Amino acid sequence: MEKEKKRKNARCSFCGKELNGREPAVQGGDGAILCRECSRIAQGYFAEIEKEFPSKGKASAPIKLKKPKEIKRFLDEYVIGQEEAKKVLSVAVYNHYKRLNHVAAHQGEDVTEIEKSNIVMVGPTGTGKTLLVRSIARLLEVPFCIADATVLTEAGYVGEDVDSILSRLLQAADFDVAQAERGIIFIDEIDKIARKGSNPSITRDVSGEGVQQALLKLLEGTDALVPPQGGRKHPNAEMVKINTRHILFIGGGSFDGLERHIASRMNRTSIGYKKDDQRVAADKDESLLKYVSPQDLRSFGMIPELVGRFPVLAYLNELDADALRSILVEPKNALVRQYKQLFAMDGVDLEFDPEVYDFIVEKALEFNIGARGLRGIMEAMMNELMYELPSSEVKEYRVTLDYVKSHFGKSLSEKLKNS
Repeated sequence: MEKEKKRKNARCSFCGKELNGREPAVQGGDGAILCRECSRIAQGYFAEIEKEFPSKGKASAPIKLKKPKEIKRFLDEYVIGQEEAKKVLSVAVYNHYKRLNHVAAHQGEDVTEIEKSNIVMVGPTGTGKTLLVRSIARLLEVPFCIADATVLTEAGYVGEDVDSILSRLLQAADFDVAQAERGIIFIDEIDKIARKGSNPSITRDVSGEGVQQALLKLLEGTDALVPPQGGRKHPNAEMVKINTRHILFIGGGSFDGLERHIASRMNRTSIGYKKDDQRVAADKDESLLKYVSPQDLRSFGMIPELVGRFPVLAYLNELDADALRSILVEPKNALVRQYKQLFAMDGVDLEFDPEVYDFIVEKALEFNIGARGLRGIMEAMMNELMYELPSSEVKEYRVTLDYVKSHFGKSLSEKLKNS
């Protein structure tokens, strides 16, 4: 296109405005003319389109990579225990993004191609699987989303398609495709899509084995067309193409009953018998998870093709009393610090007797739902305080063991009147 400085008896092809000889205008190769005002309108329109669907051609800056020890040190500030899982995750994430930076720096060169290694985490509920992944994503400043595997179904059935996972990641990346293509997707409750039996299903298993089959290409790397705003795809929808080759997938699940498969495999002998005290205990023995192998995941109901696409296997131990007590007070986002901050906003200085922590841990072990049980107990214990103290003149309050035992879940009106 060229700019015409002198033009007589010409009109804008867009708005029909008559142009004088001195007004600048843009002329196309077929004689079409665009006036200055219409050019500004078109420029603003494309600027808005660029915000909603950014161009994929922009080169992404290298990720600020941390060494494995630095990643684990950061995780130690938020997650108590699970030393083995932290090391496995730190190394796997470091290798993945080191690979991405290497690919970006040597585009077009003949270099050894390094395949990505997706991760699956096995551990009881409330042991920190989601917190570990969320903390790593925050450290690396990459897009991150959590997908619930329980709502996924095979394409064409009621539920969410597997491709809807990518829509969530795209939204987390502010619709920047280049950023989304190097993000992290955490597939929670991945054990819930295990097939119902050890043998291949002869009927439709649309929320189990069918989902596993649909995940295969996504995990390995493919060009997927996804609707940016999510929802079911239809022919007239605006689609965005996302390549999943460099997206790190992390699966997590409790795999309830997996210990029985591990024990069965470890106790199997070809000849003779073992005494009872020589057999590996299968009931309530959380240490069995350290022996988990891909073979056990297959026995649980995961298809071999899916297990092969999760080459890194990490396990998390069930939390004991010491770990639960540390979770209460030590991390940066510890529950005790959170509640102290809530009361500080109302000008109340809140303190806890050490014996209260032991009481909370004891109750949490009764619930047997891991660290999530701590918050439930704290909410029940602090509810009356959070109701009464903001309206009172009390500026300092100390939660004692006697209070917890005698006023657990009861009104604190009389307590505050006497204080």
